[in-house]
Amino acid sequence: MLVRLIYASRAVDGIDTNFIDDILSRSHALNLEHGITGILCACQTGGVFLQALEGARDVVNQLYANIVRDPRHSDATLLEYAEIDERSFSAWRMGRVDLNRVNASTILRYSQRAQLDPFTLSARAALALLLDLSTTTSVVGRADLAKG
Repeated sequence: MLVRLIYASRAVDGIDTNFIDDILSRSHALNLEHGITGILCACQTGGVFLQALEGARDVVNQLYANIVRDPRHSDATLLEYAEIDERSFSAWRMGRVDLNRVNASTILRYSQRAQLDPFTLSARAALALLLDLSTTTSVVGRADLAKG
């Protein structure tokens, strides 16, 4: 059975390129092995993450448990957990949305403000935003980052 989990969290020490690269490097290696796909949205300004994970229920549950225990994250908040018939983010072992390339109106369409605050999003809005970002913005995969 496939599930999708969407969560928000805060970075304890802020978000920088090294932090994101570390997450993507680990995700790229492990997600292929475990059949995980998804997308990661990181907002350096607010120090927040919005992430969708898709895969087998037990694997997604274990991954989320690891994220909750990760000392680099705080306030991990489950926004959606659903059984799904097909993946929405199957193109990426873990895609990353470059928020520097996102028009503020895209975020504002689903949110109270133009700056991403995933803690204020409903489950439906979080999924809609991630789907919109995955099709209308630059999504970078780990392999793309290695190229330069």
